[in-house]
Amino acid sequence: MSDTHSSEESGLIKTPVQLLVVVVLAFVVPIAAIFTIIYFVMGDSKSRATPAMSDKAVAERIKPVGNVPDIEKGPSPLVPAPAPVAVAAPGADAASAPAANGKAVYDSSCQACHTPGVAGAPKLGDKAAWAARIGAGAAVMHTSALKGKNAMPAKGGNLSLSDADVKAAVDYMVAQAK
Repeated sequence: MSDTHSSEESGLIKTPVQLLVVVVLAFVVPIAAIFTIIYFVMGDSKSRATPAMSDKAVAERIKPVGNVPDIEKGPSPLVPAPAPVAVAAPGADAASAPAANGKAVYDSSCQACHTPGVAGAPKLGDKAAWAARIGAGAAVMHTSALKGKNAMPAKGGNLSLSDADVKAAVDYMVAQAK
């Protein structure tokens, strides 16, 4: 019988000690590589101690951009506040006080609709549009202004006005149409 194999082994591992070293390195090297990658990815703890990484700085960066106003805090920013109504000084002429007060109320609450004639509102100074209303009488016009009529809301939408102020504004508009 002839032996076809040579007596020398052709493998790299020739002794049991070399086999043991290769097996141990097969486990240790990948684990060391994993820990090295984790260290570089996570960085060291010193970089997190900077002021930019403090809890306050992070909270400031991630806070919402806008905020919703609290309705209970005050009037809506979408609805303009009514303009103050001028009050006549004591001792002023009694006849000119309602006219001045009526103009002030018209300027603050009525002109938005009555100057351009919005939704059928009679324009200030338009004698033809006011003729039928004037013919109905002042009491009817006052009631319409106080309670609302057609597209016009009660008190022209400014419910903070007193009845006397609304009547003064109506009288002012009627005086402009005569």
